[in-house]
Amino acid sequence: MGTNNKNNLRSIREEMLLSKSELARKAGVSPLTIDRVEKGFACRLDTKRKIIEALGLKLSEKEKVFY
Repeated sequence: MGTNNKNNLRSIREEMLLSKSELARKAGVSPLTIDRVEKGFACRLDTKRKIIEALGLKLSEKEKVFY
């Protein structure tokens, strides 16, 4: 379980002026989960889907967040 799962979540969240708590509430996950994902820890595909949708993105745009 490393921290090599690169993503743009923090920068996108900050661009949208969302706190971790706000994004977590919208996505239906815990703020701790958002924190871990931003730090590059692995997460389930279901969690990624919830985060992408909470950001108002389409699943086809997932590369904007997770790469």
